[in-house]
Amino acid sequence: MTKLAACVFVVAASVIGAAMAIAEPQPSAAEMMDDLMYARGPIGGTFSLSDQHGKIRSDTEFRGKLMIIYFGYTFCPDVCPTDLMAITQALDALGSKAESIQPIFITIDPERDTDVLADYLEAFHPSFIGLTGSSKTIKELANSYKAYYGKMEDNRSGEYSIDHSGVIYLMGRNGEYLGFMPPQTGPDRLIEILRKYLD
Repeated sequence: MTKLAACVFVVAASVIGAAMAIAEPQPSAAEMMDDLMYARGPIGGTFSLSDQHGKIRSDTEFRGKLMIIYFGYTFCPDVCPTDLMAITQALDALGSKAESIQPIFITIDPERDTDVLADYLEAFHPSFIGLTGSSKTIKELANSYKAYYGKMEDNRSGEYSIDHSGVIYLMGRNGEYLGFMPPQTGPDRLIEILRKYLD
């Protein structure tokens, strides 16, 4: 093999290796849910994202509080608003105890949501913080929570919806993962679970 050929081979191998690393397959919804259900690997992660008013917010500023974290999007027709309303009703029912809880909505659709987060969250509990960032940053954070989502293109309209897991995560006062509640968990059940960590 000539020096030139060897050089070309090394470069090609490097390019192919990089492409394979980039193209690492995204876990399926079922795989991520299994990981979540059976607590395979760490769940949760640090973040530094912009809130609905453009302020950078970090997970560390909420130490000392429970965090409710929800990955969703404002164009969601049913599951997201239903879950956010259940969280709102639970916080309302807890009264002053809700001051020890920080609800956080993280958009999985920053492309469309960044400019409308503030208006959207006005329909829910006033303590809600909405977070957004780059698509890459959001995907990495969602993966750390085993929160699946993926675009569903509509070829007729050119629009898209997002298939997502809709899980409600509960994080402890030191940022540790405490558990999750499935989509459509009612406010009464949320209150019951939250009280265990507030008392």
